[in-house]
Parts: sequence; structure tokens; C-alpha cells
Amino acid sequence: MTLPSTLTGVAGADRFVDLAGLLESCEVDGFRADFLSWGHYRPEYWRNYWHSHSFHEVCLAYSGEGRFNSGTAEYDVVPGSVFLARPGDVHEIESSRTAPLGIAFWGFTFRPAASAPGAPHLPGWWSGLTRADGPVMSDRAGSLPSLITALATEAAAPISGYSTALGALGATLVLETARAFALDDDLAVEPVRRDRGPLVVDAMQRHLRDNLSRPITVRDVAAAAHLSERHAERLFTQQTGASIMSTLRRLRLELAAQLLMDHTLSITEVARACGYSDVRPFSTAFKRKYGRTPGNHRRAGGTEFI
Repeated sequence: MTLPSTLTGVAGADRFVDLAGLLESCEVDGFRADFLSWGHYRPEYWRNYWHSHSFHEVCLAYSGEGRFNSGTAEYDVVPGSVFLARPGDVHEIESSRTAPLGIAFWGFTFRPAASAPGAPHLPGWWSGLTRADGPVMSDRAGSLPSLITALATEAAAPISGYSTALGALGATLVLETARAFALDDDLAVEPVRRDRGPLVVDAMQRHLRDNLSRPITVRDVAAAAHLSERHAERLFTQQTGASIMSTLRRLRLELAAQLLMDHTLSITEVARACGYSDVRPFSTAFKRKYGRTPGNHRRAGGTEFI
């Protein structure tokens, strides 16, 4: 049987690293997960006989074939199968002798976090773990293989920041595990309708502020927002009531008014920091806006400006 491409990173036995002591717990959406077990069974014949756990145990098949028995139900297991034993579920797993089963497994408790007593009670992704009558077999492996591989890679050679990285990956692992077993109705959300106009204009204004000392054209600003010049100008004016270039001039002169209060800077240096190559056009523009020359503004301590 051909191994699905998403599982190739999981299949190498050297990728499995014990996470004990490195990732012990995480919180996600008002729930806490305490990780209790990690590991894998190599692709060789094996069987773990009927048993149960006090925690959730999840298995991801990455090679071979086998069967998963849960209560009175029997399920065929193939690469990409994800199967779950909830707390108290009596179950067993047996590998095929002719096509030995390889699995990765992880076990964790799952309960409302003490720091979030108002954990959700309505159906959501978490119902994949909390719903006692939910499915125990899924073919929605999604990002689980890449998450397991990423966790093992991070744990194999911990470096600064590893605890934060492992916590984020662990929380996502719990979330994706639950999603694999949640009913479609529990996963459904209202479509997010977002007006991208304000976000795009924010990006254009940010580009202006970040480049006040540089020559800027409408083309540059439009390119930063991945828009045509015409579309960028129209959207910017709609959202702000001012053109791109008039906004650029305003921002430059507002910056100049602040920089002039720094007496370690000459007026020429202030002009250049605000995108003016020469003091004369800078002084003319400054006086037009504030009614006083840059030198008078500095001598007055900026009080009129304030």
C-alpha cells in the first residue's frame, strides 16, 4: 500500500521523540489538556489486548493495516486513519501480520481549565472529545501528521523558546484531534465577512509612515498594497477623505514639527529625515501648514503647534 505523502514525515522511526518533561500541558479555548503518553508502534506485528484508559488516547496510522475494536464495533485501519478511545472506552488494536501496522499515539486528559470556568457548553470543535456518542474513527488526519513531526523535531534538539513552540504545537494538536472527530454541524461557523478596505488602507498608511524620509510615489504605495495606482488612490481617498500624496505631505510635516524639538538635529537634517532634499521647499511647506518657519517653531518650543 502506498504511503500518503502527508505521512512520510511520520513514517521514519527516528522522528519519534519522547516529549515527557518537555510538553506536559496546554490550554486552548477554555480547556486544559495534560499530556500523559507519547509514542509509536513500529510496523511489525503487534497487538494490545482489551483495555481502557482514564484519558483520551489517539492513534494515527502511518503504514500497514490493522483493526481497531471499540466496544462491539470493529474498524479497519489503513494509513491516514485516526482513531480515538475516550476515557472508559474498552478497546483493542491489532496489526495485520502480512502488512504490519505502524502508528503514532498520544494520550491526554481534557477538561475545562480552572482559569476559564465559563468554558463553552455549546457544540464546537471540542465536542469531538467531549461528545460520548461521537465517532471514534476518522479519515480527517488533516495537519496531524505535520504537527506530530513538528513536535518531534522541536523536542529532538530543544533550543531557546522550545517551551513556547511546543505549547503552541500541543494546543494545535489537541484542537486538530478534536476536529477530526467532531460532527460537521459542530464545526460549522457563520461565514466571516470582512471589509478589506480599511485593512488595505491601514497598510498603505503604514507604508507612508515607514518611508517618510524616502522618495515616495503613488505607484510605490499601490505596489505595497498589491493594487493598481488608480484603485489604490480611489480606495485611499474613500476611506480617509484625503489623497495619498496629501496624506504623505501631512505626515512628513507632522514628523518635522516633532523633530524640530530635538535641538541636536539641524533644520537641514530634519528636512532630510522628512523626505525633503532641500531646506527651501521644506520651509515653504512648513510655513504654509503651521504659519511659521521651522526656525520660529523651534525657538517657540512648538507651543503653537501643540
